[in-house]
Amino acid sequence: MKCSGFDANRGAAVEITGSGVLQSVEEFVRTPEGLNYVAPGFIDIQVNGFAGVDYCSPAASMEEIGRSLDLIFSTGTTRIFPTVITGGREEMLGAIRNLAKAKRTLKHGRALEGFHIEGPHISPHDGARGAHPLRQVRPPDTEEFDRWQDAAEGNVRLVTLSPEWPEAAKYIEHVVGTGVVVSIGHLDANADQIDAAVRAGATLSTHLGNGAHSMLPRHPNYLWHQMADDRLAASFIVDGIHLDKSFLSVALRSKGLERAILITDAVMPAMCEPGPYMLGEVEVQLHPEGKVTLREDTNRLAGSVLRMDAGIGNLMRMCGLTLSEAITLATRNPARVGRVPSRQRGLQPGERADVVEYSYDKAAKSIRVLKTWLDGELVYQA
Repeated sequence: MKCSGFDANRGAAVEITGSGVLQSVEEFVRTPEGLNYVAPGFIDIQVNGFAGVDYCSPAASMEEIGRSLDLIFSTGTTRIFPTVITGGREEMLGAIRNLAKAKRTLKHGRALEGFHIEGPHISPHDGARGAHPLRQVRPPDTEEFDRWQDAAEGNVRLVTLSPEWPEAAKYIEHVVGTGVVVSIGHLDANADQIDAAVRAGATLSTHLGNGAHSMLPRHPNYLWHQMADDRLAASFIVDGIHLDKSFLSVALRSKGLERAILITDAVMPAMCEPGPYMLGEVEVQLHPEGKVTLREDTNRLAGSVLRMDAGIGNLMRMCGLTLSEAITLATRNPARVGRVPSRQRGLQPGERADVVEYSYDKAAKSIRVLKTWLDGELVYQA
């Protein structure tokens, strides 16, 4: 089959084989009027929940997880890292086992590319801890990580922790030694602790600029330390709520577009009506303006309801990125940093046939998803 669009980076049509990989990429001499665009399917490495489904809950049903994936496909996203946040030991293990079952048994479970465990080895301090429950925060524990990986059937692929713990460097070495990516986030760490984490193998900053104190010293502080370290890539929640235009622009310049990743940090109420919802054991509230906060503290953000297709438009409008640059932050960059196999070269022969076809409104700097393919299978059509 052939998609009816062209690659904004290359001006190319793509052909998909029955085996689910891209067979050919045919160059166009010119772009016909009205032709749609195609891109690699988007990759979101931080999704706590979606469409009324909480991935942090051991009780989330297979049917509901499958339904949430169908709606995620409508945003052009083909691979996600379902994310389990800080919780009790058994509750976290239960959620991880549940996700492993979903990946193994659901028709489109392969879209659950790998699991992201965010916490519980984060800062216990208010502000840096974000919406994570204080009572469940605990020091890094390699045995606990090994239990996660067993429960996940080997699918834990990304772990976020704070490097401020004395055990952090040895923990990072252990996790990285198993082939898992380590990110630093929800931290209250100094320059030496951040450097030690990077030397131990950490390669990413989780939602840089968020999960931080509302007031920090002018300099030095842990935001500057992370932005200044070229060894760290960084993910960003670009919903117009979590980060303002000025910080985001400076952070993108500091990281360079090759080390920046778009994430949603979506939670249960994404694509739902305003009201009360859950994030693990944490009660949250979706407000009419699209902000998600703790129910008991409306000044504290608790994830987002961002869609990846909307995030791409926000990158263009807020930061002046081109369409192809914004797409890269949602495709090749997360594939490379998250070590997603057969997705790191974009629309190239031999790569997985994860493809999104979309229209582009140049004046509004927005995209509209028309079709989504997962391994060459059409999983969404507008």
